[in-house]
Amino acid sequence: MLLIIDALLKYLVYFHFPSPSYSSSYPYGGIAVFQNVLGIDFCMTKVTNFGGAWGIFASYPTVLLIIRSGTLLSVFIYACFLNDQKKKRFPLFLIIIGALGNILDCWIYGFVIDMFHFTFWGYSFPVFNLADSMIFLGISALVLQSLFQKRSKHVRALSDKPS
Repeated sequence: MLLIIDALLKYLVYFHFPSPSYSSSYPYGGIAVFQNVLGIDFCMTKVTNFGGAWGIFASYPTVLLIIRSGTLLSVFIYACFLNDQKKKRFPLFLIIIGALGNILDCWIYGFVIDMFHFTFWGYSFPVFNLADSMIFLGISALVLQSLFQKRSKHVRALSDKPS
């Protein structure tokens, strides 16, 4: 379902949003969702990204697609066949769905479509999409799980020591 929502959102943005105009009143030709809420602005805009995160490796789209596909395949194999921890399944599938969403963009459009643009207290955060959010949330959940697992092992080890 998340993959369908991601694809639909990208389709709507690509075919129904105006192309970015750097001379418009709102930053980058975006459509304002909210402005200056505790110093934060948020708009929807259409950005085509030929690279990876923050546009890196945009000059190497074929290499990037191979790396993305190989990484997706590796995470998929790990999630389905090698992972024995149930609590890791949901974060891993968030990463897989997000990566697949961006890879599909590369196949369908030739680039990734980004649309969420936040400005935090004057700092313009890089534009991103729902698939990027899923990847970020999946990785964050895995990192947090790992930190809590290590902490609980450490606490258990301390409580097992004789006084």
